[in-house]
Amino acid sequence: MKSKILRGKIFRYLIYILPGIILYYLLPYLEAIEGETMLMITTRLCVVYIIGCILFAINTLLLTFYDFYKVKDKQRSRPLKGLIQIFQVILFFVGGIIIVSVLINKSPTTLFAGLGASAAVLMLIFKDTILGFVAGVQLSANDMLRIGDWIQLSDGSANGIVQEITLNTVKIQNWDNTISTVPPYTLVNITFKNWRGMQESGGRRVDKTIKLDMNTLKFCSNEMIARIRKEIPLMNDIGPTDSTMPTNAQLYRIYIERYLRSHPIVNTDLDLIIAQKEPAQYGVPIEVYFFLTDKVWKEYEQIQSDIFDHLLVMVKEFDLKLYQYS
Repeated sequence: MKSKILRGKIFRYLIYILPGIILYYLLPYLEAIEGETMLMITTRLCVVYIIGCILFAINTLLLTFYDFYKVKDKQRSRPLKGLIQIFQVILFFVGGIIIVSVLINKSPTTLFAGLGASAAVLMLIFKDTILGFVAGVQLSANDMLRIGDWIQLSDGSANGIVQEITLNTVKIQNWDNTISTVPPYTLVNITFKNWRGMQESGGRRVDKTIKLDMNTLKFCSNEMIARIRKEIPLMNDIGPTDSTMPTNAQLYRIYIERYLRSHPIVNTDLDLIIAQKEPAQYGVPIEVYFFLTDKVWKEYEQIQSDIFDHLLVMVKEFDLKLYQYS
């Protein structure tokens, strides 16, 4: 990306200032300008020209800084564009006041004092800008949002990757490739889910339940334990404990945990919980809670689907049945 400074725009505006300065000092000596009124008007226009060149030079400097900033990969996640826009608004607002003060030959402080009486009107005109500025400061100061974050709004209006953060809008590319634009203050006023923590962590969570038919739960027999030990390698060391025969659901939970711990894509350093929940009218829920190291959406869905395909098929090996409403 070529920076604006490399294209010479800053130097061009700075060079444009020189003729204005030279003309300003030569005006009193030009015979073509007759009368104090004409001299005064020409002088003021010359000063306005110089101020305009300075404003555009500073504005180009801001854009140049933003160009350099975007080139660094590690900085792209920071929402700097909104901050640059704030500086641009302040720059041209102050510059406009100074230009008007030059044209009407009044002190800029007098104009600023006069604007104080019109603060309510100005706040109404710049309401979105002011709200966007305040919200942008909150989002940035609390590190709530970065470019590249995957966010999901609670009202369902957007679910995708943040592409751009400006003073008045946050641009989000949804998973169906549509673009949603949301005001920054909306993200402060409503709840939204940011998946950055998952993306930066060691795994992506899987939390599902397998519902067993309550009528198929039973104590295991010696013959059943012998068969399971023979046919399922992960269960070759199971047996009665303290003279108590385990249930088939208990052995199934043990198998699920051992299977997941042996799976190469499951992160065993994070929580791995297999728990039986309270029986309900839809059977006995077995909660399966673990994390996959592969966090890419497509691969994640495929891997966790394959895992549960296997676990569902293995139900019958423990003389269990899945609950199915009929």
